[in-house]
Amino acid sequence: MRIGFIGLGAMGLPMASHLVAAGHRVLGHDLRPTVIDAFVNSGGEGARDAAEAIDGAELVITILPTSAEVRAALLGGPRPWRAGTTVIDMTSGEPAATQAIGRELAQQGVAMIDAPVSGGVKGAKARSLTIMVGGEEAVVLRCEPVLAAMGQHLYRCGGLGAGQAVKALNNFVSAAGLIAAGEALTIAQRLGIDPERLVDILNASSGRNNTTENKLKPFVLSGTHEDGFALRLMAKDVAIAAGLADLTATRGGVAAETARLWSEAAEGLSASANHTEIIRLLGFKASPGS
Repeated sequence: MRIGFIGLGAMGLPMASHLVAAGHRVLGHDLRPTVIDAFVNSGGEGARDAAEAIDGAELVITILPTSAEVRAALLGGPRPWRAGTTVIDMTSGEPAATQAIGRELAQQGVAMIDAPVSGGVKGAKARSLTIMVGGEEAVVLRCEPVLAAMGQHLYRCGGLGAGQAVKALNNFVSAAGLIAAGEALTIAQRLGIDPERLVDILNASSGRNNTTENKLKPFVLSGTHEDGFALRLMAKDVAIAAGLADLTATRGGVAAETARLWSEAAEGLSASANHTEIIRLLGFKASPGS
């Protein structure tokens, strides 16, 4: 299959490379020429712009920071769409924005599904991603072999935008867990309790979660925070989840408060901060040699 792939970032590059390995002809585009060069060196083909990636493609995949970039790539100017092309948006985007893009593409005879992923850069490289899919069943069925070349677990979530809603809710739960773990870590530190001992106890007890198991020791206690997922992107995803809570008039308030804390962190830390750095704002201080 001829595939246009727009967004060769930390996730997109290995995902596009898996498609090449599966025998597809993939034209990759990114705003950074050096990344396009890296993709070409791994066996792909380079596209100078989004229009070139789209031209002649049977399938177009986008994985970009936000829905605004997706709209610009797909609808931001004259695009050589041909009737029958399918778009898979793998961005952690806004469901309503994606639905609007889908309606505009449909007017040109282009079908669209959304398929955001979970598993991080490690999962993208290992082809072990969880993929959450939204869209018409017939279109999803056509796309499943391509999705299976990039991930291990595929879940159908509903209509267009449902995959992105589930991804936002997943990241809300993850982000809330990170806040809770970071707050507990800070309290323990101020009480004179060894943070590493606390992590061990959490992981042997009911407080265990993804943060305690996979993030605290390698990224937080070490003070490196080199987790590979931008804080501003987590803040964006949690804000989407909080918006969905408002849309559905769901009581609780946890989503709104979590979104507030992540927004505060995004504004207070550098634009390049990784997401585990939010714990710095909670007051935790990593000890040398931790």
